[in-house]
Amino acid sequence: MKTITILVPCYNEENSLDLFFERLHGVLANLGEYKTEVLLVNDGSKDNTLAKMQELHAKDPSVSYLSLSRNFGKENAMLAGLDYAEGDAVILMDVDLQDPPELIPEMIKEWENGYDDVYARRRSRMGETWFKKTSAHYYYRLLQKFADIDIPADVGDFRLLDRQAVNALCSLREKQRYTKGLFSWIGYNKKELLFDRNPRATGNSKMSFIKLFGLAVDGITSFSVAPLRLASVLGLLISSVAFVYLLFVVGKTLLFGDPVAGYPSMVSIILFMGGIQLIVLGIIGEYVGRIFYESKGRPDYLVSEYNGIKIVGARNIRYEYKDHDKPL
Repeated sequence: MKTITILVPCYNEENSLDLFFERLHGVLANLGEYKTEVLLVNDGSKDNTLAKMQELHAKDPSVSYLSLSRNFGKENAMLAGLDYAEGDAVILMDVDLQDPPELIPEMIKEWENGYDDVYARRRSRMGETWFKKTSAHYYYRLLQKFADIDIPADVGDFRLLDRQAVNALCSLREKQRYTKGLFSWIGYNKKELLFDRNPRATGNSKMSFIKLFGLAVDGITSFSVAPLRLASVLGLLISSVAFVYLLFVVGKTLLFGDPVAGYPSMVSIILFMGGIQLIVLGIIGEYVGRIFYESKGRPDYLVSEYNGIKIVGARNIRYEYKDHDKPL
């Protein structure tokens, strides 16, 4: 009997867990030919999310939970869950019910048809502001133009991954992860499913504009050097224009005796050039910063507790064990 793992990262979601399991159990009850397990990842929640997970695990042994030592961010929480997931296939989804559990049977059907990565693409996004929808639309298009690989637009983390794809993702230990791009980078046989994204069942999104902007920058800098090339082209273009303008000013002064432009124009040029230099330095700094984080060699996350067992030691990454029998 094949095993399906439902992987659910959580951060301050105590009010969503009961609603989530109510709908999820209705779907899993009809998957009698498969063994199913639910793996909840507590990403350093400040509320009673961990206590709720412990309660669910005590009631149902098929529900496992993994608690990280602090908030490492959703990207690393998903990696932790993938490291500990034991299923032949893993389904990634959010606990806020924006990802409908009712799509799971269709995902499994396509997986049985031979697809290794069955991802859900948003046909509509209900309950979100006009600004978020518009910015997301243009960001994905910009990412597609810049990235060295094809990253589908309007696709999040809601997907089914075959064990082969899961192992491939677990082998990539980048410190500043952009998992949406890694899904595309690993390749394998992919299938798209369309769905309508519902509003959150409870609470508000934990992703602020600043966090979303940082994730967007990670996406572009992780899979493209186009910003560096753009900085080089911009520097060359501005230098060429400045040189032509210099020849014009000098020639005009020598031929016609006109005085060189005064203080206002000089200050304007200096401020403009200074601004361009800071932008270019910022772009270079983004890539240098990524090198800095990678060079430290720190683990991507630390586990505090796994199904009631305290985890001792910093190296608690399952992929280091060839047999994948158990976590450290």
